[in-house]
Parts: sequence; C-alpha cells; structure tokens
Amino acid sequence: MLTAFLPYILLLAGFAILIKGSDILVTGAAALAKRYHASELAIGLTVVAFGTSTPELVVNLLAAHQGHTAIAFGNVVGSNIANILLILGISALVFPLTVSRGTVWKEIPFSFLAALVLGIMGYDRLFAKAPNLIGRGDGLVLLCFFVIFLYYTASIASVSEIEDLDQQTPKRHLSLSAAGGYVMLGLVLLVLGGWLIVQNAVLIARNLGLSESVIGLTVVAVGTSLPELATSVAAALRKHADIAVGNVVGSNIFNVFFIFGLTSVVHPVPILESSAMDLLVLLIASAFLFAFMFSGRRHRIDRWEGGLFICGYMAYIGFKLLVPE
Repeated sequence: MLTAFLPYILLLAGFAILIKGSDILVTGAAALAKRYHASELAIGLTVVAFGTSTPELVVNLLAAHQGHTAIAFGNVVGSNIANILLILGISALVFPLTVSRGTVWKEIPFSFLAALVLGIMGYDRLFAKAPNLIGRGDGLVLLCFFVIFLYYTASIASVSEIEDLDQQTPKRHLSLSAAGGYVMLGLVLLVLGGWLIVQNAVLIARNLGLSESVIGLTVVAVGTSLPELATSVAAALRKHADIAVGNVVGSNIFNVFFIFGLTSVVHPVPILESSAMDLLVLLIASAFLFAFMFSGRRHRIDRWEGGLFICGYMAYIGFKLLVPE
C-alpha cells in the first residue's frame, strides 16, 4: 500500500527540499555579497530575483539533461500560467493590487512579448517545413533578450525600489565560512530536490497514464511556483502591490528568457502540437492581465478580477486533466 503512494510522498519531499534549498542559497549568497560590499540593489536584482526562480531552473536543467523535455517545457509554460491566473488571482483576493504606470506599460507588455517569442520560436512549421523545435540557437536568442531585460531593470531602479529590495534581502549576518556553507548546502538541496521531482513526476505520469507534458504543466509547475506564491501573497498582505505584481511579471520574463533559454542550450526542446493550446492560454492570460489594468479603477487588479483569474486557472487545470492529449 505504501509503495503505491511512495512516488507522491517523494514528490512532495522534493518540493519541500527544493524550496528550502533556494531559501538557504539566497541567504548565503546575500551574506557573501554583503561581505564583498555589493549594494542592496545589486543583491535584489540578482540574488533575490534569481532565488525565487531557482526551483524552475534546477528542475528544467535536470529534466533537459535526462531527456524529459516535455517536463521542461511544461514547467516553464505552466509556471507562467500559474503565476498570472493562480498567484495574482490569490494575491488580488487578499488585497486589490494597484500597479505603477511603468509596470503597466513596460514590464507587463515585456512578459507578453516573452510568451509571443516562445510561441514563434517553437512552431517552426508556421514558417517552414521543419519540426517544431526550440534549438540551441533559439536558446541563445532568448538569453540575449534576458540580458536586455537585466539592463532595462537596472536602468529603471529608483530609491523606492532599493528600499523595497532592502526589505526582501536577508538580514542575517554570517561569517565568510558560514555563508559559503549556506551556498553549498543550498545547491546540494536544490539538486536533490530537483532530482526527486523529475524522477517521481515521470513515474506518476506513467502510473496515471498522463503525459509528461501534463504533469509538467500542472503538478511540477505549481510546485516550483510556490516561492513566487509566498512572496506575492506576503507582499499583498503588506499592501506592497508593485512587489506582488512585479514578482510575478519578472518571474515570467525570467522563466522564458533565462531558464528556458538556458534549458534549450543544454538540450534542444521539441514542442508538441498539443502544446499550442497551453501557449495560447498563456498569451490570453497575459493579455487579460494588461486589459484588467484599464477595467474598473485604472492600473488595479480588483478582487473580482482576481476571482476570474482563479476560475480561469481551475478551468484550465480541469481541461488538462480530463481531456487526453
């Protein structure tokens, strides 16, 4: 009896280890950065930002290395869908999210662009008689987009953003050896947690007769998005709406341009025909996020809109689980 549930137990354990590992890694890396007199802004834009996306990165690299590319693709697209519909939906229910003009006109469209570029690169048959594949060359282009995004993020940083990042940056003072130990322990836990997730997600998919793509889009995607969920809900409770929305939008850009770019450089990722619907859902969700900035009170996601997001996510998950590919 226990053997039947063992993959599920190990999957949950993998998520717990992965998330704890990312937290330990961020703490150690931030302490090291402070030791070498890096600015709070630099820490925020690198350590904190990368930290919440580390679970997706580790799972994707391990999945790609082992040839489970459907999980890698599903994890990125599924995480981005969950970030908008589930995480922003829950955050808006906690407290209506008023968003800055810059986020409305720049970051949100940039995240829509990321989804659009991913779709164009993935569906080569729209333009030529070639298999749908995101190859190493495409991955390098995505990484170039990521460098542009980093440059833009650094250029718009203001004093208020520095203060917000200062609040997110770990305050623990660690010795040099302790900080290094935290980093090493965090990396070990990340690899262990990621390995448990990939191995048991594949096993569960086979046992349930589901495709690896569906498991990646649902269970793995939501599990690796837990750090974003915790950050955004905590920000909404403290009425820091820009942090709540910026965390989600920034994570979506990171996921496509950096994580999937790096993944496809490690191993070219074939795109299934059935994945067209998932990319379409992501594009529609991104479009609705932009449209909601102008419905009701401008530049705000109200509670009823958050409720619509959550209902949309439940409908999407139900469709993926009930309708075979």
